[in-house]
Amino acid sequence: MPDLTPNLRDIGGLPAAGGRATATGRVLRSAVPRAGDLAPDGIAWPPSLVIDLRSSTELAEAHPLSAAGARIVNVPLLAALRPGVAPVDTLTLLYRLVLDTAADELVRLVDEIAHEPGPTLVHCAAGKDRTGISIALLLRLVGVSGDDVLHDYNLTEHARHEIDARLRPSSAGPPPAHTYPPGFAHVSPEAIESVLEVWDGHGDGVEGWFVEAGGSSTSVDQLRRTLLA
Repeated sequence: MPDLTPNLRDIGGLPAAGGRATATGRVLRSAVPRAGDLAPDGIAWPPSLVIDLRSSTELAEAHPLSAAGARIVNVPLLAALRPGVAPVDTLTLLYRLVLDTAADELVRLVDEIAHEPGPTLVHCAAGKDRTGISIALLLRLVGVSGDDVLHDYNLTEHARHEIDARLRPSSAGPPPAHTYPPGFAHVSPEAIESVLEVWDGHGDGVEGWFVEAGGSSTSVDQLRRTLLA
């Protein structure tokens, strides 16, 4: 029987700048999907664009949604964690590593989503850490409050059983390419708050951070046209 993609949800309906709200059917977030996965009622599926945040060592030969006609774009956010590099031991340090080493990839993610006319799925392995940072950036750039970003991030806690089942090795198939380091399976509000603090601490706010990372205000304006109702 087909499974539901774990941790799948639409980020629409969140209050944003100027009394507007994020549009439904524009951006989805989830754990890694499988071919044949179903989506809950009300979710636009399959997406027209998939942003896969996993590193090359986690990727199979073909993305499971490519056969459904989705355009697949790989935006690896943890390429810095290659063999021989000292590992980080907290999620806060992991999230800050993404900002320090993959800001250009986050810019590319925003540019892709800003110009995509159809629904976009953003996912990594669990849909928690790399996906959490990416979604937080999208939401803050369109004026969603830090409190609402944190609330959306924390919703992943309710999907931990399904995520663990998806990532757990099984004798019925090949082992998953991604496993959690010890202590990393939990949701960490402190970690995502540390990311928000970096963006909000920039002299020109999150948009200033984005532009300094190589993005443009034009891209932010287009993202707002795409993502806001």
